[in-house]
Amino acid sequence: MAHCMPGLNPQRTFYPKVPISTFSTPSIFSFRTKNSKFKNFSTTVLAMADWKQHQDRQPLSLDALINGARKEEFMGPIKKTLPNCLSETNLHLTVPGLKSKTRGKVRDIYDNGDYLVLVTTDRQSAFDRILASIPFKGQVLNETSLWWFNKTEHITPNAIVAAPDENVTIATKCSVFPVEFVVRGFVTGSTDTSLWTVYKKGIRNYCGNVLPEGMVKNQKLPTNILTPTTKAADHDVPVTPDEIINSGLMTQADYEEVSKKALSLFQYGQHVAQEHGLILVDTKYEFGKGRDGSIFLIDEVHTPDSSRYWIASSYEERFQNGLEPENIDKEFLRLWFKDHCNPYEDKVLPDAPEELVSELSWR
Repeated sequence: MAHCMPGLNPQRTFYPKVPISTFSTPSIFSFRTKNSKFKNFSTTVLAMADWKQHQDRQPLSLDALINGARKEEFMGPIKKTLPNCLSETNLHLTVPGLKSKTRGKVRDIYDNGDYLVLVTTDRQSAFDRILASIPFKGQVLNETSLWWFNKTEHITPNAIVAAPDENVTIATKCSVFPVEFVVRGFVTGSTDTSLWTVYKKGIRNYCGNVLPEGMVKNQKLPTNILTPTTKAADHDVPVTPDEIINSGLMTQADYEEVSKKALSLFQYGQHVAQEHGLILVDTKYEFGKGRDGSIFLIDEVHTPDSSRYWIASSYEERFQNGLEPENIDKEFLRLWFKDHCNPYEDKVLPDAPEELVSELSWR
């Protein structure tokens, strides 16, 4: 793979544990359970339940995450998996009925006519390119998304049909809106499109939002805002609602409906995160339209890859002292690359250290 770490993460072919011979038959629905339409994603649920019990006893802290007893329990399997991450899949070569493969930054997507088979790999992207492969990342993302898809059906329907493997989701094919709905609650970030990057340049009207003067990095916004982006070549481009509608990317009715859903999802996500000792800082959503005209939530929801999470208990004190918030997302990996190269312009990037990759996997 062009940008993955060949020394740490050689390509591995993915073979599903559940035979996926064809998805054009009613057998696809056999993956549903009585209480949920998703496969048992026990790893994520048990982890969240365990941390919820921990939170009931004492505030969640980054120190407990970094130095707790559970870390050593997980670091062994993480380091053993470093040479064998799920960096590439080729199901279309072995599974009948899969017509084609599209390789995204993180997901390999296979077309089966009415359905899509999405394999969430361990590839780690930032700065619009692949930085590394992170052990178990794909499973964490897939199962976390499934948990959130299930929890947010009261806000919006989603395209999920089944989850036959920890890294695999089967979804109804949709016409995907060519817009990512980024929702932000704080002025922060290090990428070119992050809110703090544009704010410190003096921009006060961003994606149709008027930003107040005098804000500082990591400060909470007066209200959550939408900063949508669309694709141009290989990078994200911020756009305003008027630009989205006038260019024909979405109709006004569709944009208004999706915007409302995105803000409601984020507000709910912040509430759930707060219950678990976290702050959901920002995230991005993607939506598509089904054949009947219904709008569905797709892709991923509130994962540590699509979202920024801070530790709630230490945020205020660290903010007042001008310190960076304690985080459990990929921001520290972004910062490492910015310190060691130009991730936007350098053709070849340095390999991330094994310890950094393992730490990100644990977080």
